[in-house]
Amino acid sequence: MKHAKRSSFRFTLVLGAVMLLVASMVLTGCNEKKLNVNDTPPVAETPTEPAEAPAETAPVDPPAVDPPQYIAPLTGLPLDSEPTQRPIAVMVNNFAAARPQSGLPNADVVWEVLAEGGITRLVAVYQSDTSTNPIGPIRSNRPYLIRIGEAYHSVLAHAGASTDGYDILQHHDKDYLDEISNAGAYFYRESFRKPPHNLYSNLEKLRAGAAKKKYAETVEIPTFTWSEQGATSAGAAATTVEIHFLLKDYKLSYRYNETTGLYERSVNGKPHTDLTTNNQLTATNLVVIGAKHKTYDDYGRLEIDLESGGPAMLIQKGKEVDCTWERSSDGVIRLMKDGQELPFVPGHTFYHIVPMTPTFAGHVKLGI
Repeated sequence: MKHAKRSSFRFTLVLGAVMLLVASMVLTGCNEKKLNVNDTPPVAETPTEPAEAPAETAPVDPPAVDPPQYIAPLTGLPLDSEPTQRPIAVMVNNFAAARPQSGLPNADVVWEVLAEGGITRLVAVYQSDTSTNPIGPIRSNRPYLIRIGEAYHSVLAHAGASTDGYDILQHHDKDYLDEISNAGAYFYRESFRKPPHNLYSNLEKLRAGAAKKKYAETVEIPTFTWSEQGATSAGAAATTVEIHFLLKDYKLSYRYNETTGLYERSVNGKPHTDLTTNNQLTATNLVVIGAKHKTYDDYGRLEIDLESGGPAMLIQKGKEVDCTWERSSDGVIRLMKDGQELPFVPGHTFYHIVPMTPTFAGHVKLGI
């Protein structure tokens, strides 16, 4: 009996051992299956140091602004394309019945000069602008007006001329468009004004007329000196300017607008406006030059000496500087002081030619 109990006990021990071995093999197989599914055992992540903040760098200056590639030769203002088109100088009526005129804001340069009877005429020189707005009213030509326009190598546009004017135009190889004698198709009349104050044209028509006559389309355009600072910083205050020609009731005045940097033009105390836009005429630079005037016939026609030089005033940025004018070798009137040409501020320029009698300075009054 004792032997039987011992045998039973041994059997129980062996059976337990076998069962433990089988359980161990099952667990091992399960672990192998799990490793096969995950391919590789997981690797514990190692903590990393937090990234350091980037070191501060010095601020970078903005890139330099390149100067404009093209500059309008008669205004000094930037252009998108090369200014190659030929200037056109239009004789514009400035009689009271002709105001307000059209197209003067589009002119690069405007000259004002006496005509017969004490009124003035305007020479509007167009080069950089391509506007098709009307220009006018357009009136007749005179020798000294021709001289102003030809200094820019312009095609001259007008309606008639004095006898001496026609002699110069027709016998001295000038390029001109005259509504009366050779280019009537490139002008037109408006009905809202009475003749002779109703003749108009525009740049598109005038350039077409010049092309029809095979006038040179490009010429050597004179250049000027330009400076944002101008030339009058040490000059006298000139925030108001009055210019007298001959007639006492024909008073021209300007008021400086410090915000815009422009001189606003008035005639007889009323704003001188453009008919098309209704905007007041303005200029960045004002020039007054003194020249000898002489009446040579009963009609009151004038000879004006634009060759000999004389006194001048340059007015810009609210100030005025005395200087002189001279006609340079390229035919252009330039302002000089201490042997140096004075620069213009980029923008539009209005010139005014006044008599030397009784005095040059007596034709101009400056104020604050």
